[in-house]
Amino acid sequence: MNLRSLRYFEALGTELNYRRAAEKLFITQPALSAAIQNLERVIGDRLFDRDTRSVSLTATGREWLPHVRSALAGVDAALEAVALLVDYGHVRLGYLIGTGADLLFQLLDGVETVFPDITVETIEYDFSDPTAGLASGATDIALLRPPVDVPDMQLAIVAEESWVACLPRSHRLAAREELRIEELLDEPIVVAPKSAGRWREYWYAADARGGKEPQIAAEAATYEAEATLVSRGVGLSFTTSSMVRLYDRPGIQFVPITDRPVSYTAIAWRPERLTTPARRLVEHMVSTSRPEPRD
Repeated sequence: MNLRSLRYFEALGTELNYRRAAEKLFITQPALSAAIQNLERVIGDRLFDRDTRSVSLTATGREWLPHVRSALAGVDAALEAVALLVDYGHVRLGYLIGTGADLLFQLLDGVETVFPDITVETIEYDFSDPTAGLASGATDIALLRPPVDVPDMQLAIVAEESWVACLPRSHRLAAREELRIEELLDEPIVVAPKSAGRWREYWYAADARGGKEPQIAAEAATYEAEATLVSRGVGLSFTTSSMVRLYDRPGIQFVPITDRPVSYTAIAWRPERLTTPARRLVEHMVSTSRPEPRD
């Protein structure tokens, strides 16, 4: 038995759904299923009753789950305490791919001079984790594009952008000066991996589809992969206006979408998990960017 298997049990015990639990853990459903089966073999009893339609805790699972949650909370507290003792001035800042091209450098400009006692480690994340490590606790602060699924998250907006369609140059709509979202909903689309959850749904415009599933042509975890698939004619994609400047490639055409809401880029954090150095860094970035605080 190991700590990872206990975290897997807690996630599935909370969600009672393999897909949601796997997405929460950033693993595949088969990997989660195998880990739970192995845990059941180790303890010698079933933890879940499952069939093709539902998952429920057994009596053993229900009784054990509060103990596991308590144990995990203790472990997390111990890890946080030792992190403060060993490397008090170290802050992990995750950023979603694309946001680091210019915004990250602006936000961190001069930080070494202002905070000589703080070391900032920057970590890039692709579309498979649009929370940029914030949900898993791998980062202390994140530069991301909402919406993302992070409990108790607070954020401050640092940039606003409009939507654009990324089309193959040979596409029948590529010569248009602007488009409406309804003109694009029946087209094959390149989307983020399933682990992106609500963020993936936002970026294939689920709210505009009236419950109809998109025609998914392929998945891409990076802008480079997305642009390559679009240029090959596999499908189109929806992205932000800054990508026109940062990721323009031969074979693709960007066209503004006029009737979509503004896309925000934000500094995000979880207040109860912020160390003092991380809090100081957040306050500095928020004050220098002069964003609007939002919950």
